Amino acid sequence: MSIRILPDEIASQIAAGEVVERPASVVKELLENAIDAGAKRITIRVEGAGQRLIEISDDGSGITEDELELAVARHATSKLRQAEELFHIRTLGFRGEALASIASVSHFSLISRTREETEGGKIIVDGGKTVGLSHTGIPAGTVIRVEDLFYNTPARLKFMKKEQTERQQIDALVTRYALAYPEKSFHLIQEGKTVLHTAGNGDHREILTQLYGVELGKQLLEVDFAEDEMQITGYISPITQTRSNRKEITFFVNGRWVQDSTLLTALMRAYQTFLMVGRYPIAILFLNLPPEQVDVNVHPAKAEVRFRYPDEIFTRLQRAVRRALLAYSPVPQMNANTWRTEPAPLVHTPLAWNFDEPATPSADQPAGWGAREVPVSVETADSQNVSAPSILPSGSIPLLRWIGQIGATYLIAEGPDGLYLIDQHAAHERVLFEKMMKQKANLHSQQLLEPVVLELPPSTAHLLSEAIPALTDLGFQVEEFGAHAFRIGAIPEMFIGKDPAAAVRVVVEDFEEDETPLANELETRLAARICKRMAVKGGQVLSPDEQKQLIRDLEACLSPRTCPHGRPTMIHLSVDLLERQFGRRGARSM
Repeated sequence: MSIRILPDEIASQIAAGEVVERPASVVKELLENAIDAGAKRITIRVEGAGQRLIEISDDGSGITEDELELAVARHATSKLRQAEELFHIRTLGFRGEALASIASVSHFSLISRTREETEGGKIIVDGGKTVGLSHTGIPAGTVIRVEDLFYNTPARLKFMKKEQTERQQIDALVTRYALAYPEKSFHLIQEGKTVLHTAGNGDHREILTQLYGVELGKQLLEVDFAEDEMQITGYISPITQTRSNRKEITFFVNGRWVQDSTLLTALMRAYQTFLMVGRYPIAILFLNLPPEQVDVNVHPAKAEVRFRYPDEIFTRLQRAVRRALLAYSPVPQMNANTWRTEPAPLVHTPLAWNFDEPATPSADQPAGWGAREVPVSVETADSQNVSAPSILPSGSIPLLRWIGQIGATYLIAEGPDGLYLIDQHAAHERVLFEKMMKQKANLHSQQLLEPVVLELPPSTAHLLSEAIPALTDLGFQVEEFGAHAFRIGAIPEMFIGKDPAAAVRVVVEDFEEDETPLANELETRLAARICKRMAVKGGQVLSPDEQKQLIRDLEACLSPRTCPHGRPTMIHLSVDLLERQFGRRGARSM
């Protein structure tokens, strides 16, 4: 097979694959160009989740008419003159690939005018080929339109995510840059609806309040750290405000949004011992250090960097975050009473149980006991699995006799075949879930005396908007209440006394990128997650009556051995196993 030079058109499309992965990549590159041009106002208009149209206009320095063709040529840039400057990069763009790559996979037009010119210029590029160049009138600045993205690379379209996912990526991206550049006004319009509009007055708190709501915006802790030539600023959440994933952790290095494992590890290390496993903070952190200490020329997408002194960065970031946490959440001082030998009294919190059909023993069985054996598989101390014969239907449990609660987390019950240790949180999840799904057709709602307003970031608000019909079917009354805000007017009766906002927030907190609230099984997944949030927690003291009621309701469940997410609700220690552990096997006559 002979070797040949690739045509420029194919080479451009290959190069575009490194820079333009999805519509959000286009928005990122064009946003960074506008920021480099000194723009004070940037408007982003998106239609069809970015595939049909991405338009970005700014009031920056603009491009002269005689340089328009050069602007869309490969490896053309105004930000570098010689190789040495690569180690002193102070602009967001520098590779000269973005416009050429975008223009090669779309119908592309660029209109621009500098402040010195009286008339602007316009260039039209289709699939990498210039098809038009003309004069036009335009205010000083630049307008770029990207239409029919990937129209000439259909294979790329097959790998596009759902429209909802692509919109969410764009929302999150613009939100991050609005936080990093509060002195600039950002206006994001998705499908004709304003999603984000910042004033550009330089006030971080104002933007945080707009994104997270007044309550959370006020709670975020300020980080302000400086040492030698490094400065670390930003905001982090207190230990009482966490998320189930890392999506709301953002790092900017010298004004550039980056994804770096060293920074993430340092942040999580600072929160060590403060957060539960599987929970993550909200963080928006800005690192400023000499450009020669950062290599930004790692990947064409410029989302990765390399630090000259990574250990130093790690230590200082960890110290900065830990210092902020301790300043606002000081470690409590110990006193003599802490070391007393007698146990402190447990505080009981009434739970207002509301179960309609508690299980009751049958007439021919003693109360609290089952007459049949269940399958047993328990890992013993010497790694022996002990199993007992099964006569019960798969997954069911016998009637149990309540004994008590240990560690304010686990219930102890006795059955005819041994001892049961029940996780009260997982068990209550199962009970609530089956009750909700059983009564879904006629769930009764309870109007709230005072409606609760829930505010969400623009990047997730649309998820809740699209899930409102499903929430209505589950007994919630939720309606849009302004930009990114929702009013909760009613909740299912079974959740009275619980936090309505916490129940509804699971719609946006726990869905992963490729999960969609329009899937057929949405109601089932939502019900499972809502019940997880509403169930009693480990460490919560239950009264004897509440413990007994929970056991009775668990017995009545169709799948009592696991919570809706598959976690076990109980551990069974058979009589046979207990005898082995106590050395009584074969010694009954002693």
